[in-house]
Amino acid sequence: MLRSLLMCGLVLVLTACNTVSGIGQDIKKGGEAIEKAAK
Repeated sequence: MLRSLLMCGLVLVLTACNTVSGIGQDIKKGGEAIEKAAK
């Protein structure tokens, strides 16, 4: 029981990290596009 709870928690943490990383990359790409348009 405890092992399965820990595994579920680990999966949630890893998924959240990937989501935050993906959002950061999207924001970076958006900023680069705005910068190019401004030039």
